[in-house]
Amino acid sequence: MKVLAITNQKGGVGKTTTAVNLAASLGAEGQRVLLIDMDPQGNATTGAGITKKEALPTVYQLLIGAATLSEVCIKTEFDFDILPANRELAGAEVELIELDQREYRLKNALQAGHATYDFILIDCPPALNMLTVNGLVASDSVLIPMQCEYYALEGLSDLVETLRKVRHHLNSRLEIEGLLRTMYNPQSTLTQQVSNELESHFGNKVYKTIVPRNVRLAEAPSYGKPVIAFDKNSKGAQAYSALAKEILERVAP
Repeated sequence: MKVLAITNQKGGVGKTTTAVNLAASLGAEGQRVLLIDMDPQGNATTGAGITKKEALPTVYQLLIGAATLSEVCIKTEFDFDILPANRELAGAEVELIELDQREYRLKNALQAGHATYDFILIDCPPALNMLTVNGLVASDSVLIPMQCEYYALEGLSDLVETLRKVRHHLNSRLEIEGLLRTMYNPQSTLTQQVSNELESHFGNKVYKTIVPRNVRLAEAPSYGKPVIAFDKNSKGAQAYSALAKEILERVAP
């Protein structure tokens, strides 16, 4: 089983879009997938077709020890399971500080799912807080979605430093799984320059798959569906399908 944190401290880079669509695409490849929504906004939850009212109990109850993994887990209609989130999760930030092993709450709770899933994907909030730290501590590696723009490079250097600290203090096995270029505009010279810079700095850590700007990708969440279920022939669906295949090739023994 592989646990992947999908994270970037910069918001609006396609993090939740990647989490939901990668989960559905890996599921379509026959993998047993669990998606964990660690963001109090709960966008991955609604993007997977689960309403906030249905989402009880949530990851919040799991983290504070009021519910077990099986009690929180919801089966979606898109070939993956989800641990949902809602605004209640914002309160966990305060409560976790007073709990024993606060950085390891998610990791310990996931022990029960190790035999059940091939992939666990964690959609982390766009901030370095106790929820993100729990996601990073529970993970084997990190998938970083990012736009090819100047500010994204600045944010990436901050994120790499954060990962170094987490690896040093809390999770020695944590590594960068890969960098995913999202919302890609091939007509932009700056986009191409930043893309080339990423490849020269990170080499084969940069996925060959590139996710383009795509209207269908943006529309799918409003229907509560991953794009593969909304329009499987769209460029967005094809990109995430290709990403799932590329990840499977990388983890193959």
